Parts: sequence; structure tokens; C-alpha cells
Amino acid sequence: MVKKPSILQIVGFQNSGKTTVVKKLIVRLAAENITVATIKHHGHGGKPEIVEGKDSSQHISSGAHASLIEGDGRILLQAEKNSWSLREQIKILEILRTDIILIEGHKHEDYPKIILVRNAEDLTHLSKLKNIQAVFFWNEECLERESYLQSVPFFHINDHLGYEWIYNYQINELK
Repeated sequence: MVKKPSILQIVGFQNSGKTTVVKKLIVRLAAENITVATIKHHGHGGKPEIVEGKDSSQHISSGAHASLIEGDGRILLQAEKNSWSLREQIKILEILRTDIILIEGHKHEDYPKIILVRNAEDLTHLSKLKNIQAVFFWNEECLERESYLQSVPFFHINDHLGYEWIYNYQINELK
């Protein structure tokens, strides 16, 4: 039986640093030979851009539902349908047999998540989210509201201990 990857979401509001946190975590995990796949929610409306003029985009434009291109061990997959659930996206990545899947966005899904908040106002939205493991904040006023989540650690966005906490959390999930 193939072991399923550990899944962790990094969520927050626009410009809260999600991509930066994901990149730092990937670098740290990769340095320990832990394989990572990512899912990024394109939250800006519309479809993500594709490279026009390439064979795979021409296949899609012609009506193909999916196009996979491989070269030197790299695979690019483009697939079209009305919408893809997060579960379907995870299923696609599971075949790669990575140790971890990091999800950037999809804040209302139920996977374990790290929340990034820019200000105390963002904290008011936390009651709508499930499975929060830690909170990273930008503004010190967020610490005054830390009681929103009694058993969840809070870290400043620039605190290296927060990134170490996420790393250790992921290592424990892999055991």
C-alpha cells in the first residue's frame, strides 16, 4: 500500500506572504531530501495563463481535455474542465508519491493549515476556518487577540522559530 502524502495548507488574504512562506518551507524540506508537491489556488479570477503557441496549448485550444508534455524528466500537464475540486487536484499529485503536498490557498477546506494574518481585523475571520495549526502575523496588535485560538501558536512572520515550528510539524506528520 502506498503511503499518502502529508497535506498542509498555507492560507491567508491577498499579500499576506503565502508564496513566501511556501517557498521557505520548500527550501527547508528539500534540504532534508523531503519531496514536496504544491497546489496553488489561482484566486484572481479567470483561468491561469498558459504559454500560447506551444503544442500543448494548441492541443487544448483544439478541444483536448488534457495535454501532457515530457522532456528530460519534467512533465507539464494542462487539463480543462469546468472546475477541479481540491480533492481531484490532490489525487492527481498523489501519483507522484511525494512526502508532502503543500496547498497555497483554499482556506475553507478542512486540511491542517497555517494562517497568515496582516492585521487584527483578519483574525475575525478565523472562526470560519477549520483545522488551524498555527498563525503567522504581521502586526503586533494580533498578539493582543491571540486568545482567539487558545492552543494554537502565534509567530511573527519574520520569526525563524515559526518556520522551524512548521518544519517540525511536518516531520512529525511524516512519522
